[in-house]
Amino acid sequence: MKFYLISDNHDTQVGMRMAGIEGVVVHEAKEVEEALKTACADRSIGVVLITAKLMNLSRQTIYEQKLNGSLPLIVEVADRHGAGKVSESITRYVSEAVGIKI
Repeated sequence: MKFYLISDNHDTQVGMRMAGIEGVVVHEAKEVEEALKTACADRSIGVVLITAKLMNLSRQTIYEQKLNGSLPLIVEVADRHGAGKVSESITRYVSEAVGIKI
């Protein structure tokens, strides 16, 4: 199984590509949804990395995939500027999934 990146930043994509992770750069919610649909259809992809900015852009679609799909695992990553509060996002996701406030 391999990793796949959905990023809003070319520098993030280049850095991940240097680590052997292929991906795509998108900027709009519709593009995020299409990239996610393509990645989910590819059974060789086990983990999708998505930048925090794009996670915020298509949060509902991504959460639905996380809750209803088995693979790939979708993980939010900070971009090169360190944008995003990943730990808060994880807490919010667990709270919404379980229905209790952590």
